[in-house]
Amino acid sequence: MLAILLSLVASGMWGSSDFIGGMATRRSSVFGVLLVIEAASLVVTGVVVLVAGDPFPDAGTVALAAAAGICGAGGLLLFYQALSIGKMSIVAPLSACGVAVPVIVGLVSGDPMTVLIGAGMACALTGVLLVSLEAAVEEERHEHTRRSRLAIALALGSALGFGGYFTFSDAAADVSIPWLIFLMRLTVLPPLIAVVLLRRPSLPARRERPLLIAAACFDAGATALYAIAQTNGALSVVAVVGALYPVMTVLLARGVLDERLRRLQAVGVLLAFGGIALIAAG
Repeated sequence: MLAILLSLVASGMWGSSDFIGGMATRRSSVFGVLLVIEAASLVVTGVVVLVAGDPFPDAGTVALAAAAGICGAGGLLLFYQALSIGKMSIVAPLSACGVAVPVIVGLVSGDPMTVLIGAGMACALTGVLLVSLEAAVEEERHEHTRRSRLAIALALGSALGFGGYFTFSDAAADVSIPWLIFLMRLTVLPPLIAVVLLRRPSLPARRERPLLIAAACFDAGATALYAIAQTNGALSVVAVVGALYPVMTVLLARGVLDERLRRLQAVGVLLAFGGIALIAAG
């Protein structure tokens, strides 16, 4: 139960962070937004490492953390690019489809499966798909544009990146959660700085940076909570719950941007939360 609760809180924090970052990418360069968020996250997680005092992990754990960081940052980059040209209510749910990767890995690795957990996972995944399906159909019906198709393709690419993050971070979290969340950022920040120096994209305005720092704190906190959940629950279960972040993003998009939820999307949100209840009961 604790693992499910932590994963649920993490998904809400990730969804909030994604919404803030997605809003910023509509006014600034994707690379500039990602640089601010990753740099702020590195500072926050660095403090966590110092306070925790965990010994430096072995090479295998470092490699897993680095792989998780690369997958996560790559997924986030594609995700922000998709958000900059597409609707959040379409992009966010599609990016969650990558949860299939850790679910398959977890089940193959021997995660327990009960009828209630299986039904809950099916409900949650169906909910995510319904949230995206109705929006995607409506988008294609009214806007047969290259930008719409590109946003969907980028969102699916980000799903693979997030799926890789969920998978690689599982084993690293068992060794040291503070080092996992720090090394993930440390791995991606130098190449990101190099890209920014070469391309010289527009950085977010100063008035936007406090919100992006808040997004970084949400992201770092969510990563830590999810890592704790991984050490207390089955990968295939916590990954599904953690992948419910699009629900928060879609709700924020509805409230702030007035992106309306259609009937099937509303059903999808209810199915997602119903799935969580079934997983918790299992």
